[in-house]
Amino acid sequence: MTNSVNEILDAELLFVIGSNTTEAHPIIGNKMKQAVRNGTKLIVVDPRTTELAAMADLHLRLRSGSDAALINGMMHIILREGWEDRAYIEARTEGFEVVEELVKKYTPEVVSAITDISEEDLYEAAKLYANHRKAGIFYTLGITEHTSGTSNVMNLANLALITGHVGIESAGINPLRGQNNVQGACDMGALPDVYPGYQKVTDPASIARFSEAWGVPVSERLGLRIPEMLDGAVAGDIRAMYVMGEDPVLTDPDANHVKKAFESMEFVVVQELFMSETAKYADVILPAACYAEKDGTFTASERRVQRVRKAVNPPGQAKQDWEIIVAIADKMGAEGFDFLNSEEIFEEIRCVTPQYAGMTYERLEKERGLQWPCPTPDHPGTKYLHKGTFPRGKATMVPVEYKGPAEHVCDEYPILLITGRKLGHYNVTTRYSELLDSINPFEEAEINPREAEALGLSEHDTIRVTSRRGSIVTRVQITDRVKPGSMFMTFHYRESPVNELTQSAFDPITLTGEYKVSAVKIEKVEWKDAQYEDEVHRFKRLEHLTE
Repeated sequence: MTNSVNEILDAELLFVIGSNTTEAHPIIGNKMKQAVRNGTKLIVVDPRTTELAAMADLHLRLRSGSDAALINGMMHIILREGWEDRAYIEARTEGFEVVEELVKKYTPEVVSAITDISEEDLYEAAKLYANHRKAGIFYTLGITEHTSGTSNVMNLANLALITGHVGIESAGINPLRGQNNVQGACDMGALPDVYPGYQKVTDPASIARFSEAWGVPVSERLGLRIPEMLDGAVAGDIRAMYVMGEDPVLTDPDANHVKKAFESMEFVVVQELFMSETAKYADVILPAACYAEKDGTFTASERRVQRVRKAVNPPGQAKQDWEIIVAIADKMGAEGFDFLNSEEIFEEIRCVTPQYAGMTYERLEKERGLQWPCPTPDHPGTKYLHKGTFPRGKATMVPVEYKGPAEHVCDEYPILLITGRKLGHYNVTTRYSELLDSINPFEEAEINPREAEALGLSEHDTIRVTSRRGSIVTRVQITDRVKPGSMFMTFHYRESPVNELTQSAFDPITLTGEYKVSAVKIEKVEWKDAQYEDEVHRFKRLEHLTE
């Protein structure tokens, strides 16, 4: 996030796109609701009618996958009406003329046909966003989980730049991270192209710096991204994998392909708390400690580094993640892993990560967390980014042409499937809580009353959902939260593994899967026709628990 969570409360307008914030990021969602109750304007862009959409001054129910066209259309209107910030553009950006030329063809009429949003609503969205100084963009997986995900993010940056909304308080561009410490993992170099602090692995200065810091020549080769790893496993090029705190068999797209990849490997190690779907493929399971059983730091979406303190000891043979890694490194004969506690590891982080250089455990304790960049011990941390200037001087605007999704509905697969989360099960591990599982024990796919009537469905009936990649069974919830011709499912349920349906098309830059657009067909089935007979008893037992 360029800005901080509490800045939401002073925002004049919130532009929420591709984010079911109150369910996927409930703390931030509560801040948004508080701001709206206090008079902050709210625009929500989402095909579904979420809780936040129901509160919005303007809800744009766009066609899934048409985000780039929507943003281009808003910029067209802003420039046509003269609502752009010319002084900001000239002082702080480059490449504006190319974007300006591109969006000329994205007239309200053209964009309305692509997005299913009325010309009046397009105009109102552009007017509201451009004419409020403290206007923040908030997005998450509904923007990135497309084949055009990277382009969508760049286009949101274009929109914020032409209106001068970056580098000021209570505005900016704010990606909401999907899980706790995703920000911290990326900061620490858990990406295939950077070392800690986003220092490029191909940069000679980075290579020299980390070779000296770690006492070994570091590689300048780019690592593989997850889909490349899985394809490599199927091809026989990747023969072993170490999975830590992740359940790709349940959460990655085209799950049958993922399963084939794990079946193809010679050796799989999984470091986990539970017997996850991925752990079932493991040759070795390393028992890890949960958040309440470890010391260290988490870094939140707003770049705030915070201390985590052990409340209880890990059970049995479970160990903290760093202890397991140190033990493995020792067995492999590596040097430089002689850490005695998490603070010693953090001290190394400070030495190699400029954004963290001014942080210490003592400061984090005293100041209840610090936001990077915090380059020196006397630096207060950074509340919001890009005040006055950008790291490279001027921000480069990049024109983004609209490209449709990789898969479209057709006569055989006439329903558009969108996937996401529900509040009761934030990710997949909450299913291991008996209390939470009793509240939301099974999948309830959302379908529109039009499709329900055509299929003769009633609430909680059973349907089979089939795509070009797989077929699963689920219960249904009949609701106009979803548009006619579309449906919504979550990825929480191993009994209804929705990612056996999602497609293996990816963003060409990040290789993020297009979870948000898959063509499917649905049919009503009885339990005896469901093929998953072992799941019948589970569903019926859970239904009894929730009565």
